[in-house]
Amino acid sequence: MEKREFHIIAETGIHARPATLLVQAASKFSSDISLEYNGKSVNLKSIMGVMSLGVGKDADVAITADGDDAADAIAAIADTMKKEGLAE
Repeated sequence: MEKREFHIIAETGIHARPATLLVQAASKFSSDISLEYNGKSVNLKSIMGVMSLGVGKDADVAITADGDDAADAIAAIADTMKKEGLAE
């Protein structure tokens, strides 16, 4: 199992467009991938789940991946976060 924490720096947090990009990135992998925020955990492959968390600016979130390609999944999601200016 792989886990990585992120600090959200985007002014709008994880709203519709970045949530969609993260879901698309996660969906390319067979691992179970979760987004944790404020004590809640949702499937990162579910746009409704991600949006339901309401992650805003300055939030601290954790992404966990469990499966054969967990390390690659975390790396791809981290890359998406950085490219989109979402997190550091």
